[in-house]
Amino acid sequence: MAWLTAATALLTMPGTAPADADVVWQQVGGDARSGVSGLAYEGRTGDGTGVNVLAVHDNKGSGQKRLSRITHWDGADGISPITWSGAEPVDLEAIEAIPGAPGEYLALTGRGVVFRLKVDGPTATVVDYTPLPTIGEGDDFESFAIVAQNGKLAALWADRGAGAARPATLYAAPLTFAPWGQPLFGTVTRRPYQAPYPTATSTRHISDISVTPSGRILTSSASDAGDNGPFDSAVSDTGRVTVSAAGRVRITLGASPTVLGTFPGYKIEAVECLPDSTDTLLGTDDENLGGFVRTVSYCGS
Repeated sequence: MAWLTAATALLTMPGTAPADADVVWQQVGGDARSGVSGLAYEGRTGDGTGVNVLAVHDNKGSGQKRLSRITHWDGADGISPITWSGAEPVDLEAIEAIPGAPGEYLALTGRGVVFRLKVDGPTATVVDYTPLPTIGEGDDFESFAIVAQNGKLAALWADRGAGAARPATLYAAPLTFAPWGQPLFGTVTRRPYQAPYPTATSTRHISDISVTPSGRILTSSASDAGDNGPFDSAVSDTGRVTVSAAGRVRITLGASPTVLGTFPGYKIEAVECLPDSTDTLLGTDDENLGGFVRTVSYCGS
């Protein structure tokens, strides 16, 4: 494992909750191929003091790394590569654990291909892959979440949007699986969404999604001025999702989303609520500057 650390002071947007300036970001990659595009909780470390998470990378070339395991503690992080076995994706942007299926995950590419994976130690094996059920013209995806309520599953994903001219589109659909493992999506609903921060012309209104046990939708938003920045990000409480016992999915977005924290200097592309905790793990893809992770307290109920 390579062990890397970094400490950076953080600024906050006036009128928003502080971004815990005394908490440092931990560096987990030092170049454009090592940024964190998505995170999925895997489990606690053996001693219970840290967590293991899977991180996807948005690499596009054959043989480049697609997936890593990050072991996260307060003050330090370890990262180890995971071997990809099966059809290679291009531009992985999000990953989510499948409830009730230990070691299995869905990972999404920027163009909307969903890969079902089985992760066993240092190897991830492709079980199946399929396109999303609805892909709009010009859609570019960076986010994916699975909601489990009332014995049913639903999937959320979003076109990231681009500045004032293109709000994000948040999609939702019931989720089931074929006997051979293929993800199956029900009727799709959609909602437009514009992030309150950042406000740059390059803003991606939704760069990732996480959902709390009660159905609160947390989203990250980010602006990207180029491979060397400057970057800017926020995490917001965006709305709620419910899944009925009949499998019906309903999304309600707030008229005025609550900005929970702002993160100048970083491009957040991963938001992951950790189970049985208020802890929220954030990950960045800062292009040539690499990738960073840190914990904040935005989740819980």
